[in-house]
Amino acid sequence: MFRCDPMLFRSSHRRSSAFLASVLCSASACLPAIGAENVAAPNFAVNSNVGWIAYGPLFLPPLTGPGPVMDDPAHPWISNGIAAATGQQPTFPMGDANSPILQPWAKAELRKRNEAILSGKPGYARRASCWPMGVPGFLLLPVETNYIIQTPTEVVMVSGVDHETRHIYLNVPHSERVKPSWYGESVGHYEDDALVVDTIGMNDQTWIDDFRTPHTDQLHVVERFRIIDSGMTMEVNVHVEDPGAFTTPWNAVQRFRRVEQGPMLEMSCAENNRNFFNQDIEPIPQADRPDF
Repeated sequence: MFRCDPMLFRSSHRRSSAFLASVLCSASACLPAIGAENVAAPNFAVNSNVGWIAYGPLFLPPLTGPGPVMDDPAHPWISNGIAAATGQQPTFPMGDANSPILQPWAKAELRKRNEAILSGKPGYARRASCWPMGVPGFLLLPVETNYIIQTPTEVVMVSGVDHETRHIYLNVPHSERVKPSWYGESVGHYEDDALVVDTIGMNDQTWIDDFRTPHTDQLHVVERFRIIDSGMTMEVNVHVEDPGAFTTPWNAVQRFRRVEQGPMLEMSCAENNRNFFNQDIEPIPQADRPDF
């Protein structure tokens, strides 16, 4: 049984698989009880071999009410998976620039990107050039496995892409002054069968999704992580508010399938990155001066 020391998770996010295995904790040792019934908190970590892979690269709409930006109805996205199954030519994702949830300037941003793709320019996700995904974009990578570490004071979510890491501090309020950053400040608590995560303090340099739906530093995201389907699926209900970019709060859903494929492998995005097919893509970010 591994010792659960929350201080282990405040250092660098680049970890070897051996380190990750050494800090993943058993549910009986690390998970607190919630509620008067002494119900155990949902166990997302399980063990060092278990991770979660998103079912798809797009948010699903809610059953009712305003939902996320979907693909342009005139140019539906044909992903590599759909192309392989149907024989169609894959396309880059283009968002619906007429979505009613978008402020006028945000519609103009999507329209500009769509026009660039239609003119023949590439439309790769920004993470292809090692840019941080941010929140809620962190939920939308369907290729690499996400690993989750749970301790009594913190939940750490680590993406297989360059080991990008989210720190969620449990049962504490937000800081009085939150300095904007790539992942903002996330605080959480267990509520019934869910981990509820509240994130503020995002900078305006990330995107909501692969359509490059923009946001401002007013972005406020609340996520509810639950385990369903007898432990084989992780469902995330997402609530987004940003009066600077959206006309209304909106909701979305993302789901992940459970996989058991061994501990996380090391990856360095910058070393593995390349200019895809000699196309003009964004350069790898350089930290030659403060970002914000």
